[in-house]
Amino acid sequence: MLKTLNKKQGERLSFFLPFGLSFLSGIAMGITVAPVGAWFFAWFALAPLWVLVVKSTRKKISHPILLGFTWAIGYHGVALAWITGIHPMDWLGVPWWPSLAITLFCWTFISCWGGILVGLWAGLMARLTQQKPVLRVLMGTALWCALESLWSAGPLWWSSLAYTQSPQNLVILHLGQISGTTTITALIVAINGLIAEFWINRHSRKKLSYLAAACVIFIISHLIGFYLYTQPLQDNPSTALKIGIIQGNIPNKIKLLPEGLRRAITGYTEGYEKLATQGVDGILTPEGALPFFQRDLKNTPLLAAVREKGVIVWVGAFGERGKSYTNSLFTVAGNGEIISRYDKSKLVPLGEYIPFEQIIGGLIQRLSPLDEHQVHGASNQIFDTPLGRVIVGICYESAFPEIFRRQAAAGGQFILSSSNDAHYTAAMSAQHHAQDIMRAIETDRWAVRATNTGYSAFVNPHGKTLWISGYNTYETHTETIYRRPTQTLYVRWGDWLMPLLLIASTLAWVAARTISDEQT
Repeated sequence: MLKTLNKKQGERLSFFLPFGLSFLSGIAMGITVAPVGAWFFAWFALAPLWVLVVKSTRKKISHPILLGFTWAIGYHGVALAWITGIHPMDWLGVPWWPSLAITLFCWTFISCWGGILVGLWAGLMARLTQQKPVLRVLMGTALWCALESLWSAGPLWWSSLAYTQSPQNLVILHLGQISGTTTITALIVAINGLIAEFWINRHSRKKLSYLAAACVIFIISHLIGFYLYTQPLQDNPSTALKIGIIQGNIPNKIKLLPEGLRRAITGYTEGYEKLATQGVDGILTPEGALPFFQRDLKNTPLLAAVREKGVIVWVGAFGERGKSYTNSLFTVAGNGEIISRYDKSKLVPLGEYIPFEQIIGGLIQRLSPLDEHQVHGASNQIFDTPLGRVIVGICYESAFPEIFRRQAAAGGQFILSSSNDAHYTAAMSAQHHAQDIMRAIETDRWAVRATNTGYSAFVNPHGKTLWISGYNTYETHTETIYRRPTQTLYVRWGDWLMPLLLIASTLAWVAARTISDEQT
């Protein structure tokens, strides 16, 4: 009986242990980003999952998809834990317990959405266990990059493996100039795969070759990144712009109440007047800085100050489109006239819009007391200003590099990132800053970040943060940036590496099958 009991315990342990190891390695990947920032874990935290997937398939245990899902829950659950900062949602009038339920649902849903990606990858990897290790590394890397590309084309995306290196490892982030985030993700997956193959084949004579290959790729990629990182910017003084930002620090709890509106009007008007006297060329405000519709902006004290001082300001407010509205950034010229507008194109699902509203719109109208709903901006917008063509990203858009790449390819000369991160924790704001650092490097552009509660910042094309604000503070600041016409390989060609990896892995697989058939 004792032997039977021990056998059952052993079976339970052998069943649950792989999931525990997978979950822990996912957590290790999760702490690579803010607030911990242990970026170096990313170069080996995926290897345990790789080993477990290959081993589980060889032992005919049919749960590689669940292993991948478990790993992703650890990764995304930790990396995106900042989403719990939306609780309590008393500023929206939601009671404490329903607020907690909504928060936990959002956290769980977004973690599971990332879990599907990794689960699919693990399931596909399970079909490659009979391939040679080098081919398995190539195909595993291509599959991960393809899935990330697919996910990033959808409405819900944030945590690419590439962002585990931002902002600490600026050297490797410079490889984003080659083919965007795919370049860095591919390196991380390939090196993890080679480390995993070293362990899987540890009894083979070739085991050290896998580890050596991982080290060589790591060193060479960082040397290339270092070369790009150390290139002088060589900005022309004639392209210089002195830009100011205003961080209004209006808590969401009072943002739409009379007190919040008073603080916004006063804070942004006084901040504008202060910066205008410092000789700035333009001033950036956060997303939704003045929660008014475009038609009402002209009657605000801020625009009265613009007409008096004559300095351009970019104002975060709301645009109108029929019975709906847009989250927009407006260029207000020195005469107080609105001359250009950018509408946020990537909205937060459930937070800013209702998916499938055309299908369930009638139900939404019955449930909601509002007649107007936020809608997406167009995907091909151009933002021209008196200071040149500008690349714009509003809040959540920072996670979608294609938005910035397209605008850079269309002639955008510097980046304006306008955001309101007040819903969440400081960790989210730090991760948001890290996303904008990647966008600045990929496009080779100076970036200006204005946020409601922090972190506002100025970033140069090498990803160096020249200045960063405090958190939950009211601040104004100025820096000199430069307009740049350069176009990186990524800006010109986009994400060309992902399809190349798929083609190369397919050809390698066909060649391997052909050789195998000839030998048999």
